[in-house]
Amino acid sequence: MRQAAEGAAESALPEELVALLTGHLDVKADAGEFSGRTTFESLGLDSLSLFELVVAAEEEYGIVLPENALDLRPSSTLGEAARAFEHAR
Repeated sequence: MRQAAEGAAESALPEELVALLTGHLDVKADAGEFSGRTTFESLGLDSLSLFELVVAAEEEYGIVLPENALDLRPSSTLGEAARAFEHAR
């Protein structure tokens, strides 16, 4: 059951996350290129960009991301960020 949930998070990213990546952080990629296994590093994002992502998510969507969202690293995946978004809702 857990593997199915993880697989779902890897295949379907929250629209809000994709919007933040393409809008606020100017990631130059088509939304279809994003997957749960895509790393922030592969998108050219560093730790400062990840901090900006967390702040933008909280301001834009009125959510409070859990403290572990601050543990995101450039080697983290979009799937890990998607799970943080889900926990914040």
